[in-house]
Amino acid sequence: MSARLDGKIAFVTGASSGIGEATALRFAEEGACVVLCGRRAEPLHALRERILELGGRADVAVADVGDEAAYVAALEDAARRHGRLDILVNNAMAYTWGSVDSMSTEDWHANFRTTVDGTFFGTRTAMRLMKDQGGGAIVNMASICGLFGTAWMSGYSAAKAAVINFSRAVASEGAACNVRCNVVIPGVVDTPAMAGMMNDPKSRANTEKLIPMKRVGQPHELANAILFLASDEASYVTGATLCVDGGRSSDLYTVLE
Repeated sequence: MSARLDGKIAFVTGASSGIGEATALRFAEEGACVVLCGRRAEPLHALRERILELGGRADVAVADVGDEAAYVAALEDAARRHGRLDILVNNAMAYTWGSVDSMSTEDWHANFRTTVDGTFFGTRTAMRLMKDQGGGAIVNMASICGLFGTAWMSGYSAAKAAVINFSRAVASEGAACNVRCNVVIPGVVDTPAMAGMMNDPKSRANTEKLIPMKRVGQPHELANAILFLASDEASYVTGATLCVDGGRSSDLYTVLE
């Protein structure tokens, strides 16, 4: 155990797997009490037990971040039970596939309910709590799809682009109250959500060819970036967007070997 987040109360959404799970584990390693939020109780409780076995502290909040009342209540309850809320990581997301000309309005809105609305619900609540206590850190998760057009994922791309600019506005409003808001932008990461893109060796190899570092990212690598932005080491960083993508967003022409 280290102590970069010693005494901090952190709330992580989408904590049951992937980047959220890795972030929760990393935060606990650094001394935070982590509130694990997600829709499914079983994996959250399993992760809590794992953190406790490692000597950390964790709590569980079962809630769908797209449900405004449920998500707000979970955040407020966590702050009430633990005495404060120091860190919020809006990591939960949802997406639908489909071409623009065939996408239903329902599918279009489904991309926004969790990713944009949920991020807004959580950020608004955290801003209110953090202002009252003298500050805090919010880390919102976007995607490389929010930087570039992605065929068949117009709704998801638009939603993640919204998160990026929303977070800049939050940073501007929160700065005077010492409430920081930053964005982490993952590229392709080896998570259950990305399994469909790399479901066989050929698909994985083709994906890796497009990444300058020639490999997909691992959840713990994203967790380390989130940890930095959430910690006091980033005390003068707000309104930033940090790409953690193996160089994908910096490369205009990929050289295929």
